Amino acid sequence: MSLHPDWLVPDWPAPGCVRAFVTTRAGGASEGEYGSLNLGSRGGDDPARVAANRRAVQAHLPSPPRWLAQVHGTAVADLDSAPPGAEPVADAAATSVPGRVAVVLTADCLPVFLCRADGARVAVAHAGWRGLAAGVLENAVAALGAGSPVLAWLGPAIGPAAFEVGPEVREAFVTAQEEAAVAFVPRAGGKFLADLYALARLRLARAGVASVGGGGWCTFTERERFFSYRRARESGRLGAFIWIAPEGPPRGA
Repeated sequence: MSLHPDWLVPDWPAPGCVRAFVTTRAGGASEGEYGSLNLGSRGGDDPARVAANRRAVQAHLPSPPRWLAQVHGTAVADLDSAPPGAEPVADAAATSVPGRVAVVLTADCLPVFLCRADGARVAVAHAGWRGLAAGVLENAVAALGAGSPVLAWLGPAIGPAAFEVGPEVREAFVTAQEEAAVAFVPRAGGKFLADLYALARLRLARAGVASVGGGGWCTFTERERFFSYRRARESGRLGAFIWIAPEGPPRGA
């Protein structure tokens, strides 16, 4: 069964056993601001429609995804040791088990796919500005383990022309990394426009990730394609899914 043509499939040099995609608003049963493929269960949408949307996506997956209880933090759930049933409280997830699906939900925050170049382990992170500033990407990279280069791909997030923040956000990044100043453009009233994509690339580079693809969308302005919490508080959620194909990584990995 082929994916919906509007969904996003990363164009990155990941090994063939690594599979990933990001949903858009297209292909679901929800209505109004949640229309149509809302995957979030906590935003006020009809639970039956959310369940139908999740079933529609699961038809493209090798197993039910392990949903997270996301809190804009830095914890990374190891899905290979997490107890079944409960949703881990985390904003990233990693796995080495073929067929096990990691997922994060977003609506302006940045979803980031990560994998080892040898295909032995994959991860996905939910990077809003708080988690990004606090180190969620560095933690997700570390969760992949040593011994192989890490590849990254940036999914759809609020764009640099739409993401207005206060001076405390700039300070949080620049205090930790002076180079982050280039990702902020001054606005009236002491505000700034922030570039989440640029900030993520800086953090990934600091974590030793040299191969970073993706980026360039704006969930706020591309209203027909993406959900945006900043545009509509009663908003749906996109899903970013990654897994190792059931046949596993290539031999020798």
